Amino acid sequence: MSRKLTFAAVALTALCVLSPAMAADEANVAPGLTYSGAPLGLHGADPVALLDQGKNVEGDASYAAAHDGVAYYFASEEHLEAFEANPARYAPQYGGFCAFGVSVGKKFDGDPGFAAVMDDKLYVFLNEDVYKAYLKDRAGTITKAEGNWSAIEHTAATDL
Repeated sequence: MSRKLTFAAVALTALCVLSPAMAADEANVAPGLTYSGAPLGLHGADPVALLDQGKNVEGDASYAAAHDGVAYYFASEEHLEAFEANPARYAPQYGGFCAFGVSVGKKFDGDPGFAAVMDDKLYVFLNEDVYKAYLKDRAGTITKAEGNWSAIEHTAATDL
């Protein structure tokens, strides 16, 4: 049986998964809404492919799931099912904001073209230069980001 989403199924999903308490800048999302009523995360890239295969694969709106008020697209039904079984594992860290940016107390866009997996967690970065800066001190960058995230998570990016 196909898992492609119908509009009715997606609308019902949106009612069940959106978090009304979430502030506007807790997740890095594209402007506008998906069928689920949630904004799109990871620029539409498949988080399962990023984490499990280390590949930036464009997702398909036919395979969509929302988690913590963010919609994610997947390249296949198999990837959608993997995400639904454990969304916390596959969702990007820091709401999909650039991990290096978070390490310096900022919320920069996270580009899935510059992603890394460390300790089975997905991190995204602003661009190639920022990604290279992360590579110079991976553990230190993540340690600093972990320390900063709780202080900036609920703060608008423009206020940082």
